Parts: sequence; structure tokens; C-alpha cells
Amino acid sequence: MSISSEREQFLKKIKKNKRFIFINRLLIIIMFLICWELLAKFRLINTFLSSCPSQVFYTIIGLLKDGSLFYHIGITMYEVLVSFIIATIVGIAIATILWGNKTLAKIVDPYLTILNSLPKVALGPLIIIWVGASINSIIFMALLISTFITIINIYNGFIATDSNYIILLKSLKANKSQIFLKVVFPSNLVTIINALKINISMSLIGS
Repeated sequence: MSISSEREQFLKKIKKNKRFIFINRLLIIIMFLICWELLAKFRLINTFLSSCPSQVFYTIIGLLKDGSLFYHIGITMYEVLVSFIIATIVGIAIATILWGNKTLAKIVDPYLTILNSLPKVALGPLIIIWVGASINSIIFMALLISTFITIINIYNGFIATDSNYIILLKSLKANKSQIFLKVVFPSNLVTIINALKINISMSLIGS
């Protein structure tokens, strides 16, 4: 089946736009690295605190040579995945419980907001004392950073579900579990996916 000239031009426009976006993304990274290197070279920034691209590159090469790079990457990925999975399961579970119990949600809402706004990185020394200076303390830190924001985002999505669908199911004598499984959860798949995107970035920050 032949493609019309209009369709072909449309596809070319899409490909051109994708190339334009990719090139500009790449240029932003390159310009950022160049500016960072120049600022470090002319001592406009403190390299002890911010390092510079060349030093990062030499460090990576050194880690490759002594064979420890992939070991450290593996440890970090383990910490991120464990905290991401736990935070996701806990976040969805608690958001579901709060959706099902409006009174409980009103009681814990201010506490969730307070816990989410805590400067969790500043609690690092206390976490090391509580949990110990190990992988467990890093996972615990990542969980603190990601869990509460996951709960809040998913719960807000659940309560924002179109009420017309819920009313319809209630008129058909559906119970709360059926309403959740048939309407609330499916309607918020995009919200959950977006929450998981935030969750994985928060887990990386915590690790």
C-alpha cells in the first residue's frame, strides 16, 4: 500500500522534530560539561566540592583499571531497586487503605505532609546511628525520601477519580473493592506510572 505525499511529509516532519529534540538535548549536556570544566579550570568554582568533568573521567578510568567500578555500580543498583520496590508496594498499599477509609485519611494527612517535608538527608547521621553504617542505612534513607511522596501522589490520584463512574457502580450495588478494582485503580494507571518515575529518581537520590 503506497503512502500519500501528505502522509510522507507528516512522517518526515515527525522524524525531523525527533532529531531536533535529540540534538538539542545532546548540545545542552555538552555545553553544561564545557561550562563546568571551564569554571573549574579558571577556579571560579571550588573543585573540592563540585569536582570537574575531567577529574570525574580520570576517576572512572581508575575504577575501571582496578576493577571496582562495576562492583560499586552493582551495589548502588541493588540499593535503588530494593528501596524502589519496597516504596512502591508500601506506597500503593497505604494509598489504597487511605482511599478506602476517609476518616483515617483525614487523620494522617497532616502527618504525611510533615513527614514528606522533613529534610531527610539532614537525618543521615541519626539514621546511621539507628540502623548502622551499612547498606541498610542507605536503603532506609532512600525509603524515607521516596515512600511518603509515593503515597501522597497515588492517593491524590485515587481521590480525583471521576465520581460519575463511582456513582454508576454504586447504583449497580458494587462494593468498595469492586469499585477500586474496576474503576479507581485502572483510571489511575498513568498516575501510578508517573509516581513510579518520581519514586525511582527519589530512590537514586537516597542511594
